[in-house]
Amino acid sequence: MRGTEAWAPGKLILFGEHAVVYGRPAIAVPVHQVQARARVSVGPPGQGCVVHAVDLGETVRIAQAPEDHPLALAVRLALKALALEPAPDWTIQITSTIPVAGGMGSGAAVSAALIRALFRQAGQEPDPECLSRLVYQVERIHHGTPSGIDNTVIAHERPIWFVRGQPPEPFDPSRPFTLVIADSGIPSPTRETVAHVRQRWQQAPEHYEALFDAVGAIVYAARGAMETGQIEALGPLMDRNQALLRRLGVSAPELERLLDAAREAGALGGKLSGGGRGGNVVALVYPEDAPRVCAALERAGARHTWITTPGRGARPEEPLSPDPTP
Repeated sequence: MRGTEAWAPGKLILFGEHAVVYGRPAIAVPVHQVQARARVSVGPPGQGCVVHAVDLGETVRIAQAPEDHPLALAVRLALKALALEPAPDWTIQITSTIPVAGGMGSGAAVSAALIRALFRQAGQEPDPECLSRLVYQVERIHHGTPSGIDNTVIAHERPIWFVRGQPPEPFDPSRPFTLVIADSGIPSPTRETVAHVRQRWQQAPEHYEALFDAVGAIVYAARGAMETGQIEALGPLMDRNQALLRRLGVSAPELERLLDAAREAGALGGKLSGGGRGGNVVALVYPEDAPRVCAALERAGARHTWITTPGRGARPEEPLSPDPTP
């Protein structure tokens, strides 16, 4: 059987990170400008399954790998779901353009691409729910108590309304809108920031529940704006969400500097995305302002910038444009 290939996008949390762990909603979108890819081919007889993580310079022989090795676990879960015992002699090559520890779902995307490629090599295709469920089990190694949002949005590849414990709800904005994403170059220790917020919540539950409620209200308002085409309203909502993330203790001076630079260059609002203390920031912009905002972010220290336009089926003749009303 000839080799097969699969890929998975990165993801971006627009609203609701951290509060989503405590039952409030979150909105996330796929980011197709970055992606993980996995290619499976038949290897020499008797080798078993071997993974080559090209970007990490790592080779993982599944039969000898520890139980908690993320790549090995993803392979084992896929092979179990496919009822492939003993493991076939397959060679898997993985590459990724998604920043590691940047809040863009690098770990989940690698797992999703790997699992998809294994299914395809076996002549099957995992449905989004199956893929999401398998990736979530790997995510527990990466993040301890993951919200489940990374695996969900990456598996479905659509904007997602997510509430923990409820089925994810894909939805489509009524108008496209333009985002600029900037990588701070600082790793975002998601597991640590989630644990930090949990510790503070345990010490002052009423205070933090109120903060989570405020975040949740912003998320509801953001979905309403996206579905009714009031896209410009997302900018101030991002700023309000960021203010609450600062109060949760997950921002950082470097992230605030990037956000200030984006706003000064014309962004309508912005916030960190993901675990915080590093990783990425995201800003809402008019399309014509995106290159200028990218340049400002890079001058302010961003390692990489991307421009993305969420919204499945978005019509190019309906970009985000200045509100003509006074």
